[in-house]
Amino acid sequence: MTLPGKKCVSCGRLTHDYTEFECPACGKNRIIRCYHCRKITNVFACDECNFSGP
Repeated sequence: MTLPGKKCVSCGRLTHDYTEFECPACGKNRIIRCYHCRKITNVFACDECNFSGP
């Protein structure tokens, strides 16, 4: 069974309302952030280079 949506890197929740972009530092990893974490400026971190941002 495949779950719909993607997992937010900030909160770890499965979401359908997200933004996905390449890491601004290394460009090797995709960052997925849910609407809620973007709204409250929850911190995210890249698994590849450990870059973190709001």
